Amino acid sequence: MSEGRKVLSAERLTVTFSEADLEVEVLRGVSLDVERGATIAITGASGSGKSTLLHALGGLLRPTAGQVTLGGRNMAKLGTREMGLLRNRSLGFVYQFHHLLGEFTATENVAMPLLIRRTPVVEARARAVTMLDRVGLGHRLEHTPGELSGGERQRAAVARALVTIPACILADEPTGNLDWKTAAAVQALMLELNQEMNTALVLATHDLRLAGMLERVYRLENGVLRSTGD
Repeated sequence: MSEGRKVLSAERLTVTFSEADLEVEVLRGVSLDVERGATIAITGASGSGKSTLLHALGGLLRPTAGQVTLGGRNMAKLGTREMGLLRNRSLGFVYQFHHLLGEFTATENVAMPLLIRRTPVVEARARAVTMLDRVGLGHRLEHTPGELSGGERQRAAVARALVTIPACILADEPTGNLDWKTAAAVQALMLELNQEMNTALVLATHDLRLAGMLERVYRLENGVLRSTGD
């Protein structure tokens, strides 16, 4: 793998939490390289640490040991403001719960990451409209999340994650609240956009059928990440 194609990497990540008098090691020396355009599934039982790993990869959680490099920068060496700017520029996040802001329209929600980076409002709205149209919500631009179906809310969340054209999308059980047919449609959309935009996708899921749609599948068990191809 060319270093120039590596957009995100984790090296010997360890994450330990303290619970009462116990030290719980959730991640034990996890390493992972993510190349531009790659699609990677992280599988494992509920509570295995999939969300913890994605949070560490996204700079939302500082590991106890090891390091994460995003866009060639060691995230542990960045201050809060620098970290936020790097995340906004390089990463998109999709969660099991859409986290759309209920008082804003679909267009306003999708434009939000662009507005945070001070993109002019007219340009941000135009790009949000284009992305919503791309995910099949061109007819729902002025609807609030409460007026959208579960599948539509997740598609809007995907549009929000991709509107900045990030190097990598981190998706944490993004279809966990959807029925199988809707979940498969949302994931197919994510993979289609992944190919179109050459954005890497790291997806945590307990659903092996969905995981099988991605190029590389890993299983997280007892804090250790192993390729299912091993």
